[in-house]
Amino acid sequence: MKRAVFAGKLQIGGGAPVSVQSMTNTRTEDVESTIAQIRQLAEAGCDLVRVSVYNEACVAAVRQLVDLSPVPLCADIHFDARLAVGAVENGISKLRINPGNIGGEDKVRMVADCLKRHHIPVRIGVNTGSIEKEILEKHGGVTAEGMCESALNHARMLEREGFDDIVLSLKASDVRLTVEAYRMIDRLCDYPLHVGVTEAGLPGEGTVKSAIGIGALLLDGIGDTVRVSLTGDPVREPAAALEILRALGLRRGIRWTSCPTCGRTRVNVEQISRELQAALADVDADLSVAVMGCVVNGPGEARDKDIALCGGDDCAALYIKGQYVRTLRGDIIGETQRVIREYLDDKG
Repeated sequence: MKRAVFAGKLQIGGGAPVSVQSMTNTRTEDVESTIAQIRQLAEAGCDLVRVSVYNEACVAAVRQLVDLSPVPLCADIHFDARLAVGAVENGISKLRINPGNIGGEDKVRMVADCLKRHHIPVRIGVNTGSIEKEILEKHGGVTAEGMCESALNHARMLEREGFDDIVLSLKASDVRLTVEAYRMIDRLCDYPLHVGVTEAGLPGEGTVKSAIGIGALLLDGIGDTVRVSLTGDPVREPAAALEILRALGLRRGIRWTSCPTCGRTRVNVEQISRELQAALADVDADLSVAVMGCVVNGPGEARDKDIALCGGDDCAALYIKGQYVRTLRGDIIGETQRVIREYLDDKG
């Protein structure tokens, strides 16, 4: 088990549930726009939101953002230790830095002392583009070994200053390299791991790459907090992360199954599935629901689901816990919603 750190009241590592992160893409000093996006991200499922802190105006904005935010905030800082100290003193719950680019040993000590005084953790983030030249030369380019060496070297800089409330990340845009690096670092240290595939791309391809990389690691038991990194509106990111966690049984929520349809299909499986998922998006419960288009696979899929629909001619057979209950006609979607909510009420 990894050691635990706390970003505000959010525990990362130490056996805590895997948390979800994202990052704003507004100008941080624009408090109104930034807090609006933070709230959107929190509503979409983020447990922690990161903001860029790149000048003194951002440092000043941190105080207001912290006071208004419904979730803990992390400050992303490069090259300037004064910004890191300012963000911590203004109430930020976590830092993301690379000690190697913060300005030398004295600056690392200054940041570490500030973090210790305020009991704030730090994420050391190593990406393939940030590996030191000497490590690249030593390993003949970008490798998992080099990423691990870089991350641990940075961690030791803080450890030498008596600070070890550290989270590590080792991200690449290449899925295989990402997974290899995290599997390696997991064997080398007990620091909590922030996992994700960096610069994964647009929703679609980027979502698939993230699901493969993050999913593979979580199935190995690796990963304490996750970010799905997608180009564009960051609000898409927590939704994708939660889908990954639910698919692996690591988050509560409805786990949906629906068939791909074929010539035997007698109901509009896509419409039923989309409308049910939209109508029940508020459900925070451990529940499995299947929407199947015909009688070939339907009853079999219903066997291990809490609720299942098996399509017929403008109707659907309703199964609860694998047992046929009745046939629904007319407003199949509305009736199924009612059945699911009644089922959840009965379960308490």
